[in-house]
Amino acid sequence: MTPASATTADPATAAGSRALAHPAREEIRVEGVLHALSDPVRLRIVRQLAGTADQLACSTFDLPVSKSTSTHHFRVLRESGVIHQTYRGTAKVSGLRKDDLGALFPGLLDTVLAAADRQAERLAG
Repeated sequence: MTPASATTADPATAAGSRALAHPAREEIRVEGVLHALSDPVRLRIVRQLAGTADQLACSTFDLPVSKSTSTHHFRVLRESGVIHQTYRGTAKVSGLRKDDLGALFPGLLDTVLAAADRQAERLAG
């Protein structure tokens, strides 16, 4: 990924906010998405984002890791193309790139999330 193609256009960044690097849709690779989803903490983040239509601030996630490790996990998800992040004031908000992932890998995200839900149910009961 080259620096010029690493950042997608975003109205919020044009208004003077700090820009975050995101792969363009055509740069998202299945092995990067699968790697990002293979970590339990990252999968937890994605499951929480999938449960809402809104973007969520990073601070709203209750994760069993330090803040710096949380930042790493969000960065892996963003750089693999699983999530999109923007700054809203001083808060960094995240949302799933459902449309991009669905267009590139139909059914992948839904299948992974359904499997994670089944696993959570099995482990809980």
